Amino acid sequence: MRNSVLSTYIGDRSFYRRLMSIAMPVMLQNGITNFVSLLDNIMVGAVGTEQMTGVSIVGQLLFVFYLCIFGGLSGAGIFTSQYYGRSDLEGVRSTFRFKLWLGLILFAAGIGVFLLWGDNLIALFLHDGGETGNIAATAEYGRNYLRMMLFGLLPFAVQQVYSTTLRETGETLLPMKAGIIAIFVNLIFNYILIFGHFGAPALGCVGAALATVLSRYVECLIVVIWSHRHTDRVPFFYGIYRRLSVPLNLARQITFKGLPLLINEALWSSGMAAVTQCYSTFGLAVVAGLNIATTVSNLFSVIWMAMGTAVSIIVGQQLGANAFEEAKASVRKIMLFSVASSAAVAVVVILLAPLFPELYNTTEEVKRLAVGFLCISMAASPVHAFANAAYFTLRSGGKTWITFAFDSLYLWILRIPVVRALITFTPLPIMAVFVVSNLIDVFKCILGYILLKRGTWVHNIVESI
Repeated sequence: MRNSVLSTYIGDRSFYRRLMSIAMPVMLQNGITNFVSLLDNIMVGAVGTEQMTGVSIVGQLLFVFYLCIFGGLSGAGIFTSQYYGRSDLEGVRSTFRFKLWLGLILFAAGIGVFLLWGDNLIALFLHDGGETGNIAATAEYGRNYLRMMLFGLLPFAVQQVYSTTLRETGETLLPMKAGIIAIFVNLIFNYILIFGHFGAPALGCVGAALATVLSRYVECLIVVIWSHRHTDRVPFFYGIYRRLSVPLNLARQITFKGLPLLINEALWSSGMAAVTQCYSTFGLAVVAGLNIATTVSNLFSVIWMAMGTAVSIIVGQQLGANAFEEAKASVRKIMLFSVASSAAVAVVVILLAPLFPELYNTTEEVKRLAVGFLCISMAASPVHAFANAAYFTLRSGGKTWITFAFDSLYLWILRIPVVRALITFTPLPIMAVFVVSNLIDVFKCILGYILLKRGTWVHNIVESI
């Protein structure tokens, strides 16, 4: 009996070998990315708290664009994984073309929004409170940073079109290598342009933005050139631009399945920005403290975030091959691994939490807040790990309207109103509000468990196309 239970939730060596072959490159790339983001954060923070806070606010706004790209491409990505699972290369090409058109449309929309309303969006996060920060200076730094970052939106969109297609077809190493190279380009030019080394001007946060833009172009060029020079390994890229049209029936199917994901990521990312905006009413010190805590916690959240990618690829391919029982078994094992590993990492980070803010040149108020935010975020990471795996499982079977309700509607209907009500109608301090905000996701986990147990996500969506 005991062995039966263990085999239900714990895989054999071959299972974890495959899991880590998919998740490890993503984990490593994201880990290095987040580590460099931490170093970036520290370098910008060394110039001043206002610059660090301005960059943090713009980061929240750009996060909405990045997740719109991610969500929009994910709808086609469901079909890519399942087409590849049934060895349909032309189907993969068609999904790539759909992604390319959508990426260009989202890029144009993003540029328009930030040019027209960027300054007003930054102003939403600027509030008096505490002893830290100059609102006017923070706003100016944020505006300058945003203007430079706009030059990197196009290469980001194109690179995502290529990288997501490569990952969905099992080629995870190349995007990882390109990402690592871009990361070091970013880090080197950050050092040069933020502080003005080697004869370069000291540009502060604008230098950080310029370094990021340069790294975006480097990463994009590496991925694009490699994909077209290695068609023996990725044959679906051969002749990919002979035409740009997408079969109408497939475009309709992707739109129906993918629109909820695009809307979901747009609403979820804007919802998280709205939550941060609620927190910002406590003052600029809270925004700065959250920035530090989020940057550090992101570094240690790569494990459970990579598990979401693994679920998409492994389960998506198994569903495309009609291996339904294998897909169910994979979900159970990946979810347990994700939750257990995130819990173990959380314990270590909480013990070391007081050390991280000391790396920053900022006020004691900001450091104190950062430690509290970091401990709470890490304590809640097993909850987020379970919810993340549930989301990607539902999505892999094409249940995108359910994932839309599960993710973003849940955020806007429950979490945001609760946080806003606590801030508006109670005298609770920011830490208490932050705890409640994170604990709300326990209910999301219960909902996710119920949806997975019903098994309606077990579905081959490309068989009838």
